[in-house]
Amino acid sequence: MILYQLKCGNGHSFEAWFKDSASYDDQQRHGDIACPHCGEVTVSKAPMAPRINSSVGESAASGDFHEARARELAERILDAVSELRDHVEGSCDYVGDDFPEEARRIHYGESDQRGIYGEASAEEAEDMQEEGIEFYMLPGRPKQRSS
Repeated sequence: MILYQLKCGNGHSFEAWFKDSASYDDQQRHGDIACPHCGEVTVSKAPMAPRINSSVGESAASGDFHEARARELAERILDAVSELRDHVEGSCDYVGDDFPEEARRIHYGESDQRGIYGEASAEEAEDMQEEGIEFYMLPGRPKQRSS
């Protein structure tokens, strides 16, 4: 296992464990790594010394346990994000690419107060934050790989 310090396209730093460097490369290439702060999938390695679990006393069984635990936690996180996304999609209006404009209309009282969701670029999200518009970025659904 190897720990990397990562940075998303919005400037957030976070850590993530990977089986090996090839696993990171594969997940990064497929957009499978999302920032836990904002959901951005454009991530890169930040400068650091990688931490590798390879102590002499660590047994294969211990490595298997940690890998199984990491997989279980990842599945729980993905399930929770999926439930949150299902709730938003079931109770809010989808406005697509009009999200920034509609969020502004609601914020400034030009449109009825209601829950909405849609798409916004990183630049549009930054502009809305500067205007004091409250919103949250949800990560996209994980891509299904064909075997």
